[in-house]
Amino acid sequence: MKIINLFFIITSTFCFSQENNILERLSALNNNGKIWYNIDGYSVTSENFKNTFDEKGLKKVFKKHNISDSETKVKDSQIKFNNLFVTKQQKISENNLQINNYYFVENPDKTTTVVWFIKNGKTDKETEEKLVNAIIENKIPETNFVPMKITSIDFAGRKIELGNSCYWTFLNTVQCPYLGEMNWSVHKTLEDAKEAIENQLNVTKSRKGGKVTSEEIVNIDFEGVPTKSKKVIYDFTGVTSALAGMSGGKFLTIYYVAENVRNKNVSCVMSFWNNDQINPDTKLPPL
Repeated sequence: MKIINLFFIITSTFCFSQENNILERLSALNNNGKIWYNIDGYSVTSENFKNTFDEKGLKKVFKKHNISDSETKVKDSQIKFNNLFVTKQQKISENNLQINNYYFVENPDKTTTVVWFIKNGKTDKETEEKLVNAIIENKIPETNFVPMKITSIDFAGRKIELGNSCYWTFLNTVQCPYLGEMNWSVHKTLEDAKEAIENQLNVTKSRKGGKVTSEEIVNIDFEGVPTKSKKVIYDFTGVTSALAGMSGGKFLTIYYVAENVRNKNVSCVMSFWNNDQINPDTKLPPL
């Protein structure tokens, strides 16, 4: 079985405004006490610590997240609980900055919760604040959570049956060995979805261990919607790569698409190896 992680190429009773109903775009996964969330192209985690929300307790939590004494810590007035906010930037490619926004929040029992937002490109403070408040108030419905073991997925409002061979490599990133892989996110705006796929493509181009040998715009049918996608060939030929070695493949075909489907703004990156099971008529794998 081919087991690899292609992350790099890769919704209540709570009242939200109609303009930014985060629960319609949010998915969540509970993994051994740490909860992962996906929304608007963000990767988000929340984790509870027994440390008290004071100088002594926070010092240990800051250290765990590599937050130094010199980094600016401010209170966010839109968070309903005592908190400190820290933002950091990390250059991951020539054209991409990864933004890390940390919310250190005091729980009602005086312990500390850290909500960590990671995103490439533009961030949305309002969405972050709404999600933090919902997390601390425990107002994320169970319907937003996905199981660790999957036989089907909710893909932007459509149930897709997968069988028993597929698994998460990351939240909203599904791999089906020899049958394809995809990652996706639901966004507040279509513009944000388009930015997300461009950022993923830029990250792919910046990775070592392979190279983009072909890039073109193609017409596709995405969830019943005629649209355009960027099609990329990522070649490992002649390159020593653990990724290619584990897969047995020589190159990846990758489709980057952003479109409005079922009134949801979706970014999606779909990929498959040259030795995956390909339908001779569609030239695509089952997933």
